[in-house]
Parts: sequence; C-alpha cells; structure tokens
Amino acid sequence: MAVKTRFALWPGHDVARAKGEDQMPEITVNMAAGRTEEQKAGMMRDITKALVTNLGVDAEAVVIQINEAPLAHKMKGGKTFVERAAKK
Repeated sequence: MAVKTRFALWPGHDVARAKGEDQMPEITVNMAAGRTEEQKAGMMRDITKALVTNLGVDAEAVVIQINEAPLAHKMKGGKTFVERAAKK
C-alpha cells in the first residue's frame, strides 16, 4: 500500500497561506483490491485522526482517496498479487 500526501495549491494560495487557510491535506492511498468497506473506512478515519493530531488541521479539511488495483494488475517481486496468493 502506497500513501502519498499532497497539499493542494490553488490560485491565491499565497494570500490564503498568509491567512492560515492552506491547511487542506489530501491523502491518496494506492493498494491492492480486497479489503472490506469497513476496513477502508476505518483506515480513512485513522488517517484523518492522525492528521488532526499531528498537523493540527480540522478534520473537515482532510480529503482521502483510495485507488484500488485488481490483484492481477499489481505486481511485487516480478509476480502479480494473484500469482503470489496462489503460492500460499
């Protein structure tokens, strides 16, 4: 699972930054498909809590997106995740 953090920039960002309004973290999580909706929602809640606690942002400002890839479309160590699962 790869996690990327990006702070959005928009026209007038410098003005908003001066006013302290640039605290809009957007988190993208790339992972193999297969987790339940409950697992994904729990992960997103935990990420939101971590950003609120560690960055001091408002939970309402946090945006999280999950990108899921089918197991056949994701590879590690030269083997797709389907191939890796078959070896277990």
